[in-house]
Amino acid sequence: MDLRKENILIVDDDINILELLQRHLKSMDYHTYKAVSVKEALLILKDTFIDLLITDIQMPEIDGLQLLKFANEHYPEIPKLVVTGYPSVEGSLEVIKSGATDYLTKPFTKAELKDAVEKALKQNTDRRKAKSVQIKSGENLYSDMVGTSAAFKKVTNIIERVKDNKATVIVTGESGTGKELVARAIHYSGKFSRQPFIAVNCAAIPENLQEAELFGYLKGAFTGAIENRNGFFQAAEGGTLFLDEIGTASLAVQTKLLRALQEKEITKVGSQKVEKVDIRIIAATNANLKDEIKNNTFREDLYYRLTVVEIHVPPLRDRKSDIALLTDKFLRKYGIEFKDRLLRISPEALQILQRYNWPGNIRELENIIQRAVIMADGNIEVENLPDFLKYQIEFEDHELRPLRDMEREYIKRVLVHTQGNKTKAAEILQIDRKTLREKLK
Repeated sequence: MDLRKENILIVDDDINILELLQRHLKSMDYHTYKAVSVKEALLILKDTFIDLLITDIQMPEIDGLQLLKFANEHYPEIPKLVVTGYPSVEGSLEVIKSGATDYLTKPFTKAELKDAVEKALKQNTDRRKAKSVQIKSGENLYSDMVGTSAAFKKVTNIIERVKDNKATVIVTGESGTGKELVARAIHYSGKFSRQPFIAVNCAAIPENLQEAELFGYLKGAFTGAIENRNGFFQAAEGGTLFLDEIGTASLAVQTKLLRALQEKEITKVGSQKVEKVDIRIIAATNANLKDEIKNNTFREDLYYRLTVVEIHVPPLRDRKSDIALLTDKFLRKYGIEFKDRLLRISPEALQILQRYNWPGNIRELENIIQRAVIMADGNIEVENLPDFLKYQIEFEDHELRPLRDMEREYIKRVLVHTQGNKTKAAEILQIDRKTLREKLK
């Protein structure tokens, strides 16, 4: 079940105040982002969904009033709470005129902060709980998805058409392309965003428990059923049920899914009572369901019920122009999380990322950026990237050559890098020394 925490951005040039606010807010179960300057805050606001902005007024270079005015103009839906150590009647009036929701004077107690935060968030009840499509500086931002490529825009165009209705959607694409992000974008950008979004990985549920988990069960229906329990269908009532890896659902569950889609009703395990449900189904798969149908492991009638609207999420290799935007997004995320500051990547390192074909797609890119941020002393340079990325072989399509020739060239390049050290070369190639010796012959 998806339990979403509010995201709160704290802006203050005083590190001690930042850490104090962060500790208090985390203990209240909020997710926090920190910025020590207005410039950093603007970068975070640009591609992070923020529920509440808390800012100081007195800051170097650009003060908090300027931030308030900018945020009020560009993000009017975000409530703004000012925390300052310089209170005055004139200052209070100026802050309110700049768009602040409330005004908290230092020093303050945890209880006072809690009251102010809850009050500010309560005034924001009309705001949708997800990003809508935005276009800023040529960059498309949709939920946690970023991109400007034609392939990316094709996906967001379909999202726009389905977000406000309950048509069944199937999202296809390779592992790591962001299929769940697409499902969340559909839900949270549409008019049903206030209702539940329940994400279920069908592959993670043992086959003998899939029916009970999805549709619920009565006490005594099977061994271990010690009480009546609702399933994921009822948990998602009024909202969206996201069924990831739908191809792994058992045939028995597929039969009940088909009935749920056709009749909008379910029956709990151990019950004869039919119960109506009002939900939208979004399914996802990285398998070819048509092949599964031929193999008699997936119902053809269920396939056609699920594919009312299909959204194919392209692999990262087909949207390489988005790599710079995605890299910047992950650098902001992990730079703030691990280093408490925004990081950049050198042009040379970015060029290496853009050359790679990313078999693990966006998930692989995110993991590599996360590792690079942890290992780097400052901004991301070539030396912070994994060895297998650094020694890629570049060739044009018209230069396609036999695999043996490509392998020979790659091994030679790695040996040059290691100055003939075969142990190190074997480590980079991820083979043992014996295999390397055989290849060198």
